[in-house]
Amino acid sequence: MEIRMDFLNWLDHDTSMKILGCLQDPADLVRVSSVSRSWRHFVIANGLCKQLCLRMFPHFLRVDCVIEPSCGNEKASEVGCSKFVEWETLKREHKAYAFLAQGCLLFPFKECILDAISASSTDNYPVESIRNTLLQGDHSEGRPSYWSSKGQRDAEVPETLVYKLVADICVITEINIQPFQAYFQPGSPIYSAISVRFLMGHPKCPMGDPLGEPLDDTAHDKFIWTYSSPEFPMAQENSLQNFKLPEPVVCIGGILQIELLGRVQRQEMDDLFYICVAHVQVKGRPLSPAFGVEMLGPSGKFVLKALSCDPPSLPDDDDSYHGGHLHGRVDLELIMNAWRGEGDLEYDWDSEDEVDDELAAF
Repeated sequence: MEIRMDFLNWLDHDTSMKILGCLQDPADLVRVSSVSRSWRHFVIANGLCKQLCLRMFPHFLRVDCVIEPSCGNEKASEVGCSKFVEWETLKREHKAYAFLAQGCLLFPFKECILDAISASSTDNYPVESIRNTLLQGDHSEGRPSYWSSKGQRDAEVPETLVYKLVADICVITEINIQPFQAYFQPGSPIYSAISVRFLMGHPKCPMGDPLGEPLDDTAHDKFIWTYSSPEFPMAQENSLQNFKLPEPVVCIGGILQIELLGRVQRQEMDDLFYICVAHVQVKGRPLSPAFGVEMLGPSGKFVLKALSCDPPSLPDDDDSYHGGHLHGRVDLELIMNAWRGEGDLEYDWDSEDEVDDELAAF
């Protein structure tokens, strides 16, 4: 007869943690938790999926608590036991953080701007509104399409453009900006900035409908910035210029600010410096409709809301999945099955005894 040995029963806790801590993929931890009831308990009780997610994306250290999605099969009648409540919290975090980490790697890569919020100044509103930067290219309906700042005698005066992203949580990897070339002016000058910097964060207070008219306003008193990029040089060229962030950034709160630093071009008509932008793109992975956030005041902490247990559709032409196209699909499906309590597990037990046994071990 073959003798099988469970190494978790033979090793001390710290050694087991060190071994399982070597796993770098949340799908692997979900697989580990499917081996046996004792392994499942070890992974969940020690928060291994949460620890891995926080190592991969430290931005989530500001999560205050996780709200479970409505698609879970919770036993609300048993909530009276404090051990049960604590165990249910650990299970909820296990599922949510596994899905969250994998979603940051596997959800579809797409355009992330929902709307324009404000510009620090606009020369000729609404003809030269920031909303023009949402349109691709530098023409719309046969007319020039661009945003223009007000003119300044000092070339060091910066400008800012603020945008609302398509989701409360987006993993942003790159921003593309096209300076505007005024082909209708003598010499066809290009009104670029000297350099750009990107800030991401969340509103200080809940925002109303972002689809209202953009404002001329500085954003310092309305938003809390939790990320600031390095400064990137901008070329004085009429092209969509790519600014790739040093590493993917989790924007929590769905607000992006572009800082346009320094001016290079005077307008011949009034001898003032201007900055003009034809188009802006923000590329990344929105985590909606699966996740949302509720900010908890100026502390920066937030409630992570798992709103849906269904992942977004995965396009056939997206080859950017972590670990490969097919591998990414399988991993995401594995985690979603674990979330719903589905899938083929290698252990079995009576469902009515499951909670009692796990709480006893807990």
